[in-house]
Amino acid sequence: MTGPLTSAFTRLHGARGWAVLGVAGFVLFVVFPVMNLAVPADSAFHVSAYWITLIGKIMCYAIVAVAMDLIWGYCGILSLGHGLFFALGGYGMGMYLMRQIGRDGQYRSELPDFMVFLDWKALPWHWWNSDSFLWALLLALAVPGLLAYVFGYFAFRSRIKGVYFSIITQALTFAAMLLFFRNETGFGGNNGFTDFKRILGYSITTPETRMALFTLTGAVLIATLLLGRYLVTSKFGRVLAAIRDAEQRVMFCGYNTLNYKLFIWTLSAVLCGLAGALYVTQVGIINPGEMSPANSIEIAIWVAVGGRGTLVGAIVGAGVVNGAKSFFTQAFPEYWLYVLGLLFILVTLFMPQGIVGLLNKSRSAK
Repeated sequence: MTGPLTSAFTRLHGARGWAVLGVAGFVLFVVFPVMNLAVPADSAFHVSAYWITLIGKIMCYAIVAVAMDLIWGYCGILSLGHGLFFALGGYGMGMYLMRQIGRDGQYRSELPDFMVFLDWKALPWHWWNSDSFLWALLLALAVPGLLAYVFGYFAFRSRIKGVYFSIITQALTFAAMLLFFRNETGFGGNNGFTDFKRILGYSITTPETRMALFTLTGAVLIATLLLGRYLVTSKFGRVLAAIRDAEQRVMFCGYNTLNYKLFIWTLSAVLCGLAGALYVTQVGIINPGEMSPANSIEIAIWVAVGGRGTLVGAIVGAGVVNGAKSFFTQAFPEYWLYVLGLLFILVTLFMPQGIVGLLNKSRSAK
């Protein structure tokens, strides 16, 4: 017996897809918590705090990769500035976390330590209500979204596209990075925010809090994937694909392509901001380096490696590249950039559809 609900679930994912999501959910929400919190530290089955933080960080990157795939893989808009939206979300949550330090900082002041060091007497205006978690979450989502909306409105209205759009987004990111490096902006300058103590009254370093943030990140990642899948399999998604392939023809059919591009562009930025907010709570630091153009280029590489226009490929690419990065930056740090460049060249030449595309091709050949 089938109905609208069954059809909707089938459209999102087939039986195999839902089974994979179920297994992933079981591993994230049951296996990892048990192996981290219940299994003794000296056991071979114990998952250490290092791995929980590393996997949590990679899941944050995977959310960003899905957001990038929505605009690049399905709408044909290559952004080289998504690192900015990610960092803004991190700074929005980081302001709250800095306020939660209270008098436990080095200078025993209600002001963050970097403000005391710079002889600030009061919080700047943009730190208003920064001790509220809900306000911080709103900032983490609204600031990237508002910036993306305003920027996208003028860019798309001016018909800027292709490499020109990519260059402008990269320039925007670089300008923001230079701004946040300045001490007078009130964002910690070169050092950014760090040394967090609490979140919602709980110590941010306890195993239970770390695991709660880990599972929350996993839930957001799955929700982001389902949201993306819902959008791209709907009529809206078909229009996006048409805009990617032949925007002029879509306009001739009577569609306002500006609204479609602006919506998916803004949504992508909001998702990046949410990922940044989750990232800063687990990694424990946010600084202007997250806005570097190189980071935004790396986001595009994640999607290319995993497979554009697949969503799942974006997650795979983020996991593979960042897993390799974690290994090489520890074992052979001087070779990582060479490995990243070689990986991108090999994917471009021999796997233009990425890892997922290669797997699909192999499955079809059988």
